[in-house]
Amino acid sequence: MMWDVVFSEEAEKDRAALDGSVQAQVDKVIYKVAQNPLPKSEGGYGTPLRGNLAGLCRIKLLKLGIRVVYKLVRTEASMKIIVIAARADDEVYEMAAKRNQ
Repeated sequence: MMWDVVFSEEAEKDRAALDGSVQAQVDKVIYKVAQNPLPKSEGGYGTPLRGNLAGLCRIKLLKLGIRVVYKLVRTEASMKIIVIAARADDEVYEMAAKRNQ
């Protein structure tokens, strides 16, 4: 089952700021993960985050140095993208914490 992908307003801006070829690669990975965005512990592709980011999952695009942080909205079967950014010393996770409030 494919989950709906919903971008937060901020994540849509993050996505729009990416170079076209990078944006295409990020989109491809997001929609692949959307086929099963559950945490790995539940048989999905998601890597759960901990601490103040508990309840969120991440996707790492290692070659691009990009992280995508998302939240599952299980009642609506949707995957809400919260941030798309370069890792840059955990800055992406700090942004996710602010945007998830």
